[in-house]
Amino acid sequence: MEYGQSPAAAGPGLEGVIMSYGKMNTFIDIVEKATMKDTEGFRTEVDNIIVSVKAYREGRHGNEKWANRASFSEATDLFRFRRIPGLTITTAMVIVSKDNRFEITSVEDVKGRGMYIEVLAKEVISSG
Repeated sequence: MEYGQSPAAAGPGLEGVIMSYGKMNTFIDIVEKATMKDTEGFRTEVDNIIVSVKAYREGRHGNEKWANRASFSEATDLFRFRRIPGLTITTAMVIVSKDNRFEITSVEDVKGRGMYIEVLAKEVISSG
């Protein structure tokens, strides 16, 4: 894609890859569980924040794009953010946003270019 060229003119399929900072307007923390031992020897699980980033968030709805993700039918949200060099996002990690917590169900490099990561996640509903 050349400078000044619109994503639609650049070719089919590129409009979903071109992200602007305006679309990435949700702050998220990517965390992993860590087991800590206190001074008395008791173990507790705590959240260890790996990275905090701005991300694009899309809730699940009934359009064709979500219908094509049938294999990840439990996913409730999609997150897309810039790839962090040297960091591998795994399904063992969790996404925490301002109001919600999400279990990661799928991680994918968008178009295999190493620029953006797309994560499908399932919202964790706390009981109580």
